[in-house]
Amino acid sequence: MQPQTFSSLGLDPKILRAIDEMGFDRPTPIQGKGVPPALDGRDVLACAMTGSGKTAAFVLPIIQRLMRKPRGTTRALVLTPTRELAAQIVEHFQSLARFTQLRAAAVYGGVGMGPQETAFRKGVDVLVACPGRLLDHFSRPYARLRGLEILVLDEVDRMLDMGFLPDVKRVLRHLPDVDQHLFYSATLPAPIADLARNILNDPVPIEVERPSKPASGVTQTLWPVREDRKRDLLLAMIEKGEVYNALVFTRTKHRANRLAQYLVRRGVAAERIHGNRSQAQRTKALAAFKSGKAQILVATDIAARGIDVAELTHVVNFDVPHLAEDYIHRVGRTARAARTGDAYTFVSPSEEAGIRTIERALGKRLPREAFEGFETYVPMEAPAEPQRPERQAQRPSNHRQACPQGKAGGGSGRRRRPSRGRAGQGGAAQGERSRSHGAKEHGRGEPRRAEGRSDAGRTQQGAGRKGRPQEAQARSDRPRKARAQGGGEPRGDRPSGLKGPKRRRTRTRNQASRPGGGAGAARR
Repeated sequence: MQPQTFSSLGLDPKILRAIDEMGFDRPTPIQGKGVPPALDGRDVLACAMTGSGKTAAFVLPIIQRLMRKPRGTTRALVLTPTRELAAQIVEHFQSLARFTQLRAAAVYGGVGMGPQETAFRKGVDVLVACPGRLLDHFSRPYARLRGLEILVLDEVDRMLDMGFLPDVKRVLRHLPDVDQHLFYSATLPAPIADLARNILNDPVPIEVERPSKPASGVTQTLWPVREDRKRDLLLAMIEKGEVYNALVFTRTKHRANRLAQYLVRRGVAAERIHGNRSQAQRTKALAAFKSGKAQILVATDIAARGIDVAELTHVVNFDVPHLAEDYIHRVGRTARAARTGDAYTFVSPSEEAGIRTIERALGKRLPREAFEGFETYVPMEAPAEPQRPERQAQRPSNHRQACPQGKAGGGSGRRRRPSRGRAGQGGAAQGERSRSHGAKEHGRGEPRRAEGRSDAGRTQQGAGRKGRPQEAQARSDRPRKARAQGGGEPRGDRPSGLKGPKRRRTRTRNQASRPGGGAGAARR
């Protein structure tokens, strides 16, 4: 049975005093189920929702285990996906360990490596790190972590989504054998389950609630609105008191910048946080929002699992997320630790398909409301695939073979454009093609011969090069000057060592390739 108080978990009085000063009176389900086996030294595999209190579920056992051990050695390492989450865990650790001498340090990119190197050299008790920056330190001789005893992987599914799983595996190869692994994730896809099987030793499985459902205290509402009126709707909600302090999620960094600037120009205290902002800017924006100086914090999904704000009343999905998992993690920023909150989602007509995907994942239809002064619309079903025209639907699969001879290419009476003859073809062949076209113009229904020549004609012309008429071949092969005089020896009768000028030969070929050239020119 789940303990009803923290004192029943067997925690040290110094830890209980810190918990009492933080205002926590009873453990959350993940804390009640996860802390006892972690205190016993067992590996833990926990699947719990974002905002369920799992940070304290692994911080409390770490403090209990390390508070009686000598200082000066890093004994616990926590891997997290984002800088914000790393800073949040360090802040939470310092609050719970305030009556002990334990200290923690954060290791992430975007800031100088000097203070982080100092934490490695001094042997801070707990390191909370992002995989990329930690690998940078591992290339230096001071970062060895030989005394490591506890390894925590937090938000592993988010690290998978962000492409950090290869870095996590590289980090594991740099670490010594540890005594205890604590594995926490909101969801357990197949790659995460495989990783857990490889590193955990007889873990205690803990699943607090279904991973595909938001926290029970979140009231979810859809607001249908046109895309160009989304920011006006948000401003109207703020001005009328419908939204007081809210974390607003956008799809892109550019949209986050534009929305924050729009709100600031209209007198709303707003900050923004996304990947293009420097670490100092992100820290300043988050601090202003937590302290209440900023009423609205506009963020991308990079902050979806790294922001823990007490008494956050609203989460607004300015854009519908692409994945149902992202929707769950966004709305999990409110109603944390058994509190209540509201999650609003602005839905434009082009985003209806995404909402239907989210509703299928949640297993229910989300309620829709209309805000006064903003027209709504009736969601439409996906359009059916248009049918092909009947003429094309009845078209044979092998159209060229199915058509009568002489009509391939699809159209009655359509003449094929005569192709320009290659170099060396005479006027007789061209004349045959011209007569063939003339016969087709005269009688459109008459089938067209393949080349306008019979088999006997081909046999007679076979003596010429490439089946060309001998007369055309001889005239095309004679030099230009000899042809103008009506005589000259054919090219084939010349000695093998004699060749005409390249320019003369090229002009002869070009002349022979013109329509009506060769023998046809003499007739004219």
